Amino acid sequence: MTKIIMHGCNGKMGQVISDIVSADEEAQIVAGIDINPVKKNDYPVFATLAECDVQADVIIDFAAAVAVDALLDYSVEKGIPVVLCTTGLSEEQLAKVQESSKKVAILKSANMSLGINTILKLVNQISGLFADAGFDIEIVEKHHNQKLDAPSGTALAIADSINEALDNEYAYKYDRTPDRIKRPKKEIGISAVRGGTIVGEHEIIYAGKDEVIEIKHTAYSKAIFANGAVSAAKFLNGAKPGMYNMSDVIDAQQ
Repeated sequence: MTKIIMHGCNGKMGQVISDIVSADEEAQIVAGIDINPVKKNDYPVFATLAECDVQADVIIDFAAAVAVDALLDYSVEKGIPVVLCTTGLSEEQLAKVQESSKKVAILKSANMSLGINTILKLVNQISGLFADAGFDIEIVEKHHNQKLDAPSGTALAIADSINEALDNEYAYKYDRTPDRIKRPKKEIGISAVRGGTIVGEHEIIYAGKDEVIEIKHTAYSKAIFANGAVSAAKFLNGAKPGMYNMSDVIDAQQ
């Protein structure tokens, strides 16, 4: 049984994960953390991690970037691994994540779905072929109008996976409108759409002469991310300190 602290338990993702875990015989949420400490589920809820005295195996984080520093401090102090799902972290926070991973296991992923993480592997394998053939590479992502960060962490992760395949030969750029110049040959463009209740959509476009290849992932429910987060929590239970990602979870399940 994996005992979980749900960081951001009263948010939309926190509630979806709570419902999924309630039906999982291999996991249990033993405490929740939320700035609005209303008890919505059958576990105690605290306003801050500092108030939480419940023993746990793993923390799942779906809160906000502003809360990540305190989360990392608590994780290191208590020796509890973290599934870190919050996006929009600053460079300083990303550095702190790396430093904290030397003392405790941290699984960081901008997107927890099996489909997206399979696409990350796929674009890493094929982007070099298309780039060498002169194809332009564009990423278009769409989310609901309540999402605060743009471009999405998933779009940046896709661009990073492409860049890794190309030995960082390409750079990526978000929002070209201020420049009004022709698209540079070795540049990955990222466009963001925010509207309505779109859960999440990511499209990678390889545009060559007289042909276009498109790879697209559409999320119709937050449950796909919640299921991935729970699988990641089970994977981290007892894991040694270090940085992990969803590829490690997928490989362990095969």
